[in-house]
Amino acid sequence: MLAGSAKLVARHVLSRITASPESSSRRAYASSSHSLSSTRPRHASRARSTQLQWHCLTQARGAKRKATVSVKDIPQGAIDGPPLPPQDDETDYPPLLQEVRNNLLKFSHCVLLTRVGGFYELYFEQADEIAPLLNIKKTKRKASKGSKRPPVSMAGFPAYQLERYLKILVQDLSKHVAICDEFVNDASTRAKGDSQFTRRVSRIVTPGTLIDEHFMDPWENNYLLSIHVNPEALKANAVKVSPGSSKVSSVLNLPRTEVGLAWIDLSSGDFITQSTDIASLPSAVARIRPREIVLDSIFAEEQNSRMVSILKEEGHVITFQEPATQPLSVVDWLPMMGDVVEDFNPKDFSTAEVAAGGSLLHYVKHQLLGARTRLQAPVRHQAGDHMSIDKNSLRALEIRSTIHDGSHQGSLLHSLKETVTKSGTRLLTQRLCAPSMSLSTINERLDLVEEMIDYPQLRQDVRALLGQTFDSLRLVTKFTVGRGDADDLMELSKTVATTADLAKILQVHVASRNAIIISQENQVVEARRRQCIPALQNRFDLIQPLELAQRIQDTIDEEGLSEYHRIENDQAAEMEEMAQDVLGQEAGKEDLKELPKRIQPKPHMIAPSYKSATDGRDDIWIMKRKASETLAKLHSTLDGLDESKANLEQQLRKELGAESLCLKWTPNLAHIAHVKGKDVSRVTAQYPKSLSSSKSTRSFQVPEWTRLGTEMDEIRFRIRNEEQRVLSDLREGVVRNLVKLRRNAAVLDELDVACAFAILAVDKSFVRPILNAGTAHHIIGGRHPVVEAGLVEQGRTFAPNDCLLGENERIWLITGPNMAGKSTYLRQNALISILAQTGSFVPAEYAEVGLVDKIFTRVGSADNLYQDQSTFMVEMLETAQILKEATPRSFVIMDEVGRGTTPEDGIAVGYACLHHLYHINQSRTLFATHFHALTDMTKDFERLRCYCNDVAEEADGRFSYVHRLRKGVNRQSHALKVARVAGMPENAIAVAARVLKKLKPEVTNDEAGTDEQLGPRPAATA
Repeated sequence: MLAGSAKLVARHVLSRITASPESSSRRAYASSSHSLSSTRPRHASRARSTQLQWHCLTQARGAKRKATVSVKDIPQGAIDGPPLPPQDDETDYPPLLQEVRNNLLKFSHCVLLTRVGGFYELYFEQADEIAPLLNIKKTKRKASKGSKRPPVSMAGFPAYQLERYLKILVQDLSKHVAICDEFVNDASTRAKGDSQFTRRVSRIVTPGTLIDEHFMDPWENNYLLSIHVNPEALKANAVKVSPGSSKVSSVLNLPRTEVGLAWIDLSSGDFITQSTDIASLPSAVARIRPREIVLDSIFAEEQNSRMVSILKEEGHVITFQEPATQPLSVVDWLPMMGDVVEDFNPKDFSTAEVAAGGSLLHYVKHQLLGARTRLQAPVRHQAGDHMSIDKNSLRALEIRSTIHDGSHQGSLLHSLKETVTKSGTRLLTQRLCAPSMSLSTINERLDLVEEMIDYPQLRQDVRALLGQTFDSLRLVTKFTVGRGDADDLMELSKTVATTADLAKILQVHVASRNAIIISQENQVVEARRRQCIPALQNRFDLIQPLELAQRIQDTIDEEGLSEYHRIENDQAAEMEEMAQDVLGQEAGKEDLKELPKRIQPKPHMIAPSYKSATDGRDDIWIMKRKASETLAKLHSTLDGLDESKANLEQQLRKELGAESLCLKWTPNLAHIAHVKGKDVSRVTAQYPKSLSSSKSTRSFQVPEWTRLGTEMDEIRFRIRNEEQRVLSDLREGVVRNLVKLRRNAAVLDELDVACAFAILAVDKSFVRPILNAGTAHHIIGGRHPVVEAGLVEQGRTFAPNDCLLGENERIWLITGPNMAGKSTYLRQNALISILAQTGSFVPAEYAEVGLVDKIFTRVGSADNLYQDQSTFMVEMLETAQILKEATPRSFVIMDEVGRGTTPEDGIAVGYACLHHLYHINQSRTLFATHFHALTDMTKDFERLRCYCNDVAEEADGRFSYVHRLRKGVNRQSHALKVARVAGMPENAIAVAARVLKKLKPEVTNDEAGTDEQLGPRPAATA
């Protein structure tokens, strides 16, 4: 008993002595989402200890050591530190299961996928939990022969379906996934009895750290966001309890604490920071739209969970990490940068931004498990440089998705999407969500759009070439983490060549423009416009990228690459057919349904050659022979050996008189000679020893062929290694040109967006807006771009409207019937402001807009039961945000404020909002209401004007809406007409008409409406 205890103590002491001193500073992670628990459950002490060390443990096999400890050196009494895990009476699991068990402890926050041959497998409790989610079969296997342990659960899927299941786990279920791959051990250094493979976790995949997965949305950025805020500052001076609520209902009740934001897109290398405050945080997060948010683990605690509640309202995936013992400074960011531009100044970043950036990069570094990435130089997103669109406005204006079902179709982005490249669409999205506040920047963008409108041939040529390019920003990022393959190189080289052709077209255009003398009357404007194309030209850097592209074209054999993929696809199809056969034999009727479509990933490297010297197929090489001198020599040697093989085959046929003799290779027999028919008896005398035979065939060994075949295999192996080396050189060439390639790609994106805006302007009759530093809106014949597109598809026309807000008319109070288009009018003017500052032409006959710093909307109705908020509470939260945040340069649209309560309360709240907007905020405001009393209560507001729309009624009782606004007040809402159009029962409408007469005795019969007067379904105009 004492001896056993001494062994345990000795083992504990040795583990403490040999443990890395850095292990205590390593971070542990836990994930949460709106559907999962926000904090990871506490693990046993052993799991916790191991998890803290997993980042710093190397996974290379070291030399064996023998340690001796004297008994007197063993400390007596209780030992500090966590207790040892319980010891099993039984021996450990077999090697594979023990590896899995160890990895489950190291990566306890992840779903572990272990590569075993041609499959990825799940084991133990994770198989029980995950297999049903992936809809794959689960089975049991014995721990080991004769073991008393219970059977181990396991499930798996073919390796070629990895991305399909990664999509389900990471994108759909918001899980973290650790991928444990097999690596072949070098036979020359492998000890006797060691496994042929070493398995180790090569990467952790999370929702925010996707790089080249095929299930990524190519049209959107995949952002990972880190948020830094001092939790103590949130507690100071905060409203502890809101009236009638057990928790703070609004971020506006929290102190204006500084918040640091840093976010990156690993797939494109974008790296951005921002300093904001706690009240603006939800809107900033809504604009960024991150796939994953990283928070300090202190926010997982109950007393600091307020931040998590704010973020969970939108269903964000949240990952907690332990704070670093030594936070990263801006200087520590540099090793992860691809290049640092000249104007990069570490002092420009606030303390909160630095903290958020350091936390973010530390997280990325450990998720990639040592793989180095090269990000673009960090860019500061400064609030003063961009229009702020709060989260309610992003949703209400349906900029990226619709309110109804969250779909892309029907959104502003969908209506404007005329871009031809994926990265161009991402830039368009960024600009729509954060329009510029710089007059010079806006006018430069508008100049480029106008140039594309005036020269349609240039626009057509540019778009045609852009359609031949690939997503360079995401392509080059693959190479920074060592994942770019031969296909990526070919796509990159074609993009560079196309970029050079595009640059030549721009050069010819500039030369032809400069050949025309500028007229005196338009000298200033025309001179400025002529600079927009040269400004883009000067940003191209093509000399070294073109050299790289030519080298790629001279190196990679495109035909060989295509054949290589054809063989791969054939093999995948065979495996899929085999899977169908297995289902047919072993599965039930429900399982015999067609297998889901597989996702076939591209190879990330040149696969090693397992093909024999002569297995009946031609060799497939993806590098041209002239790619290097070594390759040329090796191919020449292989050609000579092929000729020797053919000569040997002919010689043996002649000597043995066996015309059917052929030299071949098989997996079981290696290099053999094979004969059939009558030739079997002719070779027996000289080669009596048979390796395999049947009634009509015989295989035997020929020493000369064995030696020759071995030489051929060796040359093939050397060719593969040389191809791998050449591929590595090309990858390094891409990384060396990383900055130039990214800058060139950015120019292509800007051209794509400009061409898209030009097409919209031509096709939809948009006009160039005039932007100024004032605070007025002067829009003639404005239209809603999305609604108009829908009406055009139905063969209908949109009724345009003017908006003349300025110093004399700062607020328009709008009344009118239901369904007459008030909400559409409000939204269209907000969208025109956004489009103008994005750099697009706008849907109007004339538009002159003073710069808008913030856009606010209060339209529509919805409750938030998850946060215990009624419809009226949501309305008041949005209203409070507007009244507290709007400035004299802001643009506010409010629709039916106060409708969620009694008429008296609603009128009071509506008047208070108008009073505050008029006297305090002094913002440009469009305010629609059905509370007609507000028009009387605001008569003394000199800079408020009343406008309305109407219903036009025919003699036969039919009616149509007049969407054109006119000055005045319309005190009839015509609600019963809308009720009839909606299909309300006639008897219910009749009751409503009688009640309305009693409630409003002064109302005319037109308002109350008899059955005949209410009329049939309207022929409403658009």
